[in-house]
Amino acid sequence: MEYRVFEGTIVVRLNKGDRIAESLLAVAKAEKVTLASVSGIGATDDFEVGVFDLAAGDYERIRFEGNHEITALVGNLTTKDGAPYLHLHITCAGEGGRIVGGHLFEGRISLTAEIFLQKAKGRAERLRDEMLGINMIRFE
Repeated sequence: MEYRVFEGTIVVRLNKGDRIAESLLAVAKAEKVTLASVSGIGATDDFEVGVFDLAAGDYERIRFEGNHEITALVGNLTTKDGAPYLHLHITCAGEGGRIVGGHLFEGRISLTAEIFLQKAKGRAERLRDEMLGINMIRFE
């Protein structure tokens, strides 16, 4: 992984084998980012997504392997318990153009990825909403 800071934007290049969430959290910690939007593209061969099951109150997790183009990686970076916290969604195109996606838990880069963190001033802290079963943004 390599990255550069350009005023309010951090441009991250992930390399083969890099973990998406792990890498972005490392950048956020190093650069003390507390609030940002995330967007990116690239390629992955191993990723886990989820779709929230309202009745069960938890994510149905699905793992995908094999060659996939990341057609959209979108989300935000906030904080939870004072530490950087990612909320990412991913859409990928696989064999035959089959599209899959959902809430990204983790993924490994198979070729490269280009991800932009658009920083904002301020902080949005996440707190657990036990009734909904998710970490919700709470504004200070």
